[in-house]
Amino acid sequence: QVQLEEFGGGSVQAGGSLRLSCSATSITYRPSCMGWFRHPAGPDREGVAAIDSNGAAVYAENVKDRFTISQDTKTNVLYLQMDNMEPEDTAMYYCAAVKSATQVSGDLCFLHLAYDDGYWGQGTQVTVSS
Repeated sequence: QVQLEEFGGGSVQAGGSLRLSCSATSITYRPSCMGWFRHPAGPDREGVAAIDSNGAAVYAENVKDRFTISQDTKTNVLYLQMDNMEPEDTAMYYCAAVKSATQVSGDLCFLHLAYDDGYWGQGTQVTVSS
């Protein structure tokens, strides 16, 4: 059973940095898409960053140029480097991976992660104070 577990959440002041990690255990394939979503206060979950199996990344407009997604395919770890953080980045952050290994275009990864059959971590809390 594939399990995703997030690490690295915490509290930081505005302008600071955090690095999230997502460890994928028992995974025996390269997912078409992996990514990060967040759930701030309120009902909606939003995609933050995603990466396809070729390494192409896509970002939400409000984190572009501040966040960087990367993956280590040898250790099955997904990363999210968050720089110049803002109070609006405060949220529970979740790691996700689709079950499919069929190659897709990176710019479709948010849709695949949100709606296709996949795996999700338990989340890690990130709090940014002003």
